[in-house]
Amino acid sequence: MTLSEILHYRFLGNDVQTYLIALAILLFGLLFKNLMSRLLTKLLYRFVRGKSEGVTEDQFHELLIQPVSLVIFLTSLYLAFQILNIPVRSAELARSDPWYEVAIFRLYQICIISSIAWIITRFIDFFVLVFLRRAEASPRVANQLVPFARDLLKFLVGAVAFLIILGKTFGVDVTALIGGLGIGGLAVAFAAKESLENLLASFTIFLDRPFIVGDLVSVGDITGTIEQIGFRSTRLRTVEKSYVTVPNKSMIDKPLDNLSLRTARRVFFMMSLRQNTSNDQLHSIVNQAFEAINTHPLIQPDAQVKFTSLTSNSKDIRIQYYVATDSYDEYLNVMEEINFKLVEIVERNDSSFVDTTRLTTTASGSGTGSTALPRSLQSSPDGSSVASS
Repeated sequence: MTLSEILHYRFLGNDVQTYLIALAILLFGLLFKNLMSRLLTKLLYRFVRGKSEGVTEDQFHELLIQPVSLVIFLTSLYLAFQILNIPVRSAELARSDPWYEVAIFRLYQICIISSIAWIITRFIDFFVLVFLRRAEASPRVANQLVPFARDLLKFLVGAVAFLIILGKTFGVDVTALIGGLGIGGLAVAFAAKESLENLLASFTIFLDRPFIVGDLVSVGDITGTIEQIGFRSTRLRTVEKSYVTVPNKSMIDKPLDNLSLRTARRVFFMMSLRQNTSNDQLHSIVNQAFEAINTHPLIQPDAQVKFTSLTSNSKDIRIQYYVATDSYDEYLNVMEEINFKLVEIVERNDSSFVDTTRLTTTASGSGTGSTALPRSLQSSPDGSSVASS
């Protein structure tokens, strides 16, 4: 058998030469898809370079290389099947065709539509990067708005791609389907009541803006920093570094304290001195403590240092002041600095604090009711200080 006879030998409706050409097209698409995708993305980048705002060509390439490569391979697959005597369009598929041919063709259609939608979503990611570069002056607002807009656009692209697949691949009347959704919309609304409430709450959050990404908030029994605001939920990083997801409905239904918007952080505690502290010593300690607190540059001028409590075990001085900072670390530094000064003032006036260990032992062994113990300073997770007995 000659070479010409081999090339023109037919089986399954095609000759060997046609199969070889189709195979060559497939191999070309498979071997050179990465090179062709790089050349194509380089060409596309020239059109958007003027508005890229510093997004490099490598970043643009990394976003598009995979979906563009997939489209190139699927295109080569389509061209190869165009040469073969195999149906490649839905109009050419008859009801009598084998089920596997129909399934393969529909799978191909789903892949090509999905890959095009993938390219569109990657373009959305590119424009998100551009927008973030432009919004560097107000990054907290951008970090809140951009992820929400990106997710919304990707959802719309996915929904359109799904409708195209239903119409082009499975022959569904999309117009009639959308019209039918109006009839069953009430039932869907009841079934997805919670999801719809959270979706509407997300729009309320973006319009009313009770908080933005980066704010420290307290809602219910949860205190944490806002990291992301999505369609259904808001994600917070707590002071214990755990990651908490809260439904958006709960974020607007419950009283919410935006701790980042306060003008100062409060410090309050009782300083318990021994009973043998004299009147002159008390006057001197109160005056010196008041001066030390009020002269600090980060403490507001409405500080209070008062001798307010006299018990059988101690003489208590009430101390309250506000640190004018929104930084928790700076707040702790100021509080530590003031505490060192208070200890120094008490020691300089030949007084001392109540021995809580001795009082606790005496109270537990006396059996004669409760004994007032000195109060100690505690810090709550939100950064405010409270006194506990």
